[in-house]
Amino acid sequence: MRALLTALTLIGLVGTASAASIEIPLPEGVEAETVQTAYACDEREINVTYINAGDISVALLEFEDKTVVASNVLSASGARYAGGQYIWWSKGDAADLYDLMEGGEEMPSASCREVS
Repeated sequence: MRALLTALTLIGLVGTASAASIEIPLPEGVEAETVQTAYACDEREINVTYINAGDISVALLEFEDKTVVASNVLSASGARYAGGQYIWWSKGDAADLYDLMEGGEEMPSASCREVS
């Protein structure tokens, strides 16, 4: 039986009250690993749930009143995720949030450090 990564489970991890459901088929034998991390940023806290399943990697970002689902994309170093108007780029215990609608990738809208 093919493994499935279910967004209903993912959304449950981040505590959203109303949830829709999507399923992402995973390759045979691949298990999903979930890591939850909080980051202290310049003027906000960002909670991130990383879900890794072989070649499939996503990050669920929660900040202010937003939940952003971002997919891993090509980067020279670290892990870079893109979702909607946001880029989340992490390396080690540091991460930057870029808002493509406000400044693009020239300067992060938040520079963050992992706290948990």
